[in-house]
Amino acid sequence: MMMNKLSASLLFGLLPLGVAGCSAQEARPAFSKAPTASVQPRGETKPVGTGNADAADDPAIWRNAADPAASLIVATDKKAGLYVYNLKGEIQSFLDAGRVNNVDLRDMGAAGIIVAASDRNDKVNPKLALFRLDPATRKLTLLGHVPVGTGEAYGVCLYREGDKLTAFNVIKDGTINQVELDLTGAAPSGKIVRTMKLGTQSEGCVVDERTHRLYVAEEDVGMWRFDARATGSTEAIKLASADGYQIVADTEGVALAEIGPDNGGYLLVSSQGDNAYAVYRLSDDSYVGRFRIMPGNGLGGTEETDGIELIVGDFGPDYPGGLFIAQDGINPPSAQNFKLVAWDDIRAALKLD
Repeated sequence: MMMNKLSASLLFGLLPLGVAGCSAQEARPAFSKAPTASVQPRGETKPVGTGNADAADDPAIWRNAADPAASLIVATDKKAGLYVYNLKGEIQSFLDAGRVNNVDLRDMGAAGIIVAASDRNDKVNPKLALFRLDPATRKLTLLGHVPVGTGEAYGVCLYREGDKLTAFNVIKDGTINQVELDLTGAAPSGKIVRTMKLGTQSEGCVVDERTHRLYVAEEDVGMWRFDARATGSTEAIKLASADGYQIVADTEGVALAEIGPDNGGYLLVSSQGDNAYAVYRLSDDSYVGRFRIMPGNGLGGTEETDGIELIVGDFGPDYPGGLFIAQDGINPPSAQNFKLVAWDDIRAALKLD
């Protein structure tokens, strides 16, 4: 008898050495009792090349303002390198970059579309791997590597202020190094201008450039925010707890729905422990609700999501209001991949403004 996706996910979750990284000693946490809406994916990417492993991890989106349907997705196979996909989920290119974990990008105008990935090829001396994305060829070119302290490279997010580009590198132990990048030379360089610290293992992060706020996920604890400015406070402000209701640990990927020029919109957080996503209002940090990506439209749902990304805006007829992407940690019978969801569907399911 053929298993459906939900049955498969429950079975995989019980395997002693499941592909999403559960050890024999780990027990799966209970699902939250909070009301949780459902949405269905409208698309998915081809699976990553590394099979039978926790490999797909984090996506980033480049929106083509001139031709939104021709926008691109950059995503990591953390065992092998970086993929470039189109919005149909087709592989446009692959770059063997080794063990790159999280990824982010910014269009820097004349400097090009800069892609940054946390490079964990050396688990003692973390680096930031920098690339340029060519939207015409849909390929990545390596620019170079920038040292970002000590420890194991884990999360990364970019912060643009005018022509200045800064990277926040989240080390696995919860250290957050703010690295000011210089892209003017033959090879990129950078300097650590500030360090912040969370108490335990942390990874996902995102910056709201309108409000200069940095959001960081501490896996077993919850969500924090910092002042993203180099001259700002290093104090961590607690936003949400992994309390088993709003978020079921691990607290993983984070993404923003930026709406308007001020502080409108939402923060989305992967509640990895129960295959859901928690949503918070940016204007006051208030909890809004939760949703899951369930099977539909001939596609599977998502389980045990690591990285997520969201860009609000026109992405063509399939995603007219915005595009949300979530890593799918259990995707039988194939390797892990990324599911594509319309922001309009999430808004409708949660009755958002």
